[in-house]
Amino acid sequence: MKIKDIFNDIEITGTTVDGLGIARIDNWVVFIPKAVTGDVADIIITSKKRNHVFGKTTELKKKSEERTAPFCEHFGVCGGCSLQHINYAEQLRIKQKFVEDTLTRIGKVGAKHISPIIPCAETTQYRNRLDFAFANKRWLTSEDLSNPDIKATGSFAGFHAPGRFDKIIDINTCHLQHKPANALRHFVKNFAAENSWSFYDAVKQEGFIRDMIIRNTTTGEWMVIVIFGSDEKENIQLMMEALTKKFPEATSLNYVINPKKNSTIYDLQVELFSGRKYIIEKIKGLSFKISPKSFFQTNTRQAAVLYKTALEFASLGGSETVYDLYTGTGTIANYIAAHCKKVIGIDSVPDAIEDAKENSRSNNISNTEFFAGDIKETLNDNFISVHGNPDVIITDPPRAGMHPDVVKKISETGAAKIVYVSCNPATQARDIALLWEKYSVTKIQPVDMFPHTSHVENVALLEKKV
Repeated sequence: MKIKDIFNDIEITGTTVDGLGIARIDNWVVFIPKAVTGDVADIIITSKKRNHVFGKTTELKKKSEERTAPFCEHFGVCGGCSLQHINYAEQLRIKQKFVEDTLTRIGKVGAKHISPIIPCAETTQYRNRLDFAFANKRWLTSEDLSNPDIKATGSFAGFHAPGRFDKIIDINTCHLQHKPANALRHFVKNFAAENSWSFYDAVKQEGFIRDMIIRNTTTGEWMVIVIFGSDEKENIQLMMEALTKKFPEATSLNYVINPKKNSTIYDLQVELFSGRKYIIEKIKGLSFKISPKSFFQTNTRQAAVLYKTALEFASLGGSETVYDLYTGTGTIANYIAAHCKKVIGIDSVPDAIEDAKENSRSNNISNTEFFAGDIKETLNDNFISVHGNPDVIITDPPRAGMHPDVVKKISETGAAKIVYVSCNPATQARDIALLWEKYSVTKIQPVDMFPHTSHVENVALLEKKV
């Protein structure tokens, strides 16, 4: 098999969680973008690796019954919603198979313990946070390159092109967040362009307009954070005043000056320009304060499903000491507090911990304690001796999973149950394998938090072996 070889009437026999069709030709596995299980197509080989190759559809001979028309004009270019061309029921089947394959292969978990995935009621406008970039260079498709009226340089706002730090996809409409998210982004972009302000150049690492974060809640509150690459006080004042006037519904308008080489704002000062320093979300009668640097699940309604599952898996009787690791703003900790003796929450982000404390106070919850610090250093023998050995541990780490030292310490506590909430089944399976000597997986519940994307949340219950 060689690059540019053409094969006719090839049946697509599977689809990856990333939206790549799978075909098998002459003992080779071929991955084809935008192909769907059940398609029959002519394909051309575009690249070759050691044990698999990539191809491209040249003609679709037969459309799969699982296909559907993408609703976004940026599908296939943006990279954010890679399953959008597949009907939702089939998306769920693909994710279910991905969870089962990953956990059985890496974590040695029996498939009988994995329940059917819980679907998301809203398949668009479900996100409560989007991060946008501003740039002076954009990604051009092959169609764009053939059009002399489309320029590669200028003033653009959107998402980084897949695999490119220096170019972005100039987004017209994103369907993942409610109004007025698109209008907010367009306003900042157009206002900056009209004032001839420089858009960020990631190669030269300079430029005035750099990034933007938009957050909202189901209660109708909005937070906007504009990130500037340089401290141009008059222009910052002009932009923020214009935003205040144009979007009076904004609950919290903030800005950050970021002259660094990376885009993270966690080590930078967030300046409140108008409104409150936070927005408030509500889940199952509880109020949660969210400040600019706080982590909060980005699909609020489905987060309620996730937390309900975690509580059910914990099966608390009222007398337990629970450790909530990677607690963030204390959403899970406060959600379960009424069902146990006390909850100890730990997170590495001090601002999030302050929000967690405030969330307990505002909800009249008195049996929680929160601590800021690197979990692999904070969760030590002295900490446990002071706060009590946990009966149940709930852990909800970032995509990278838990540090091996944290996994080891969790195992050493001898907690009767571990409820592991994960946004990455692969790292979850890795960590489960490390716990296998002392713990057995008895339940797995996948939850679809992000329709049309490859992402899936997973709740696992591990119980101590007798």
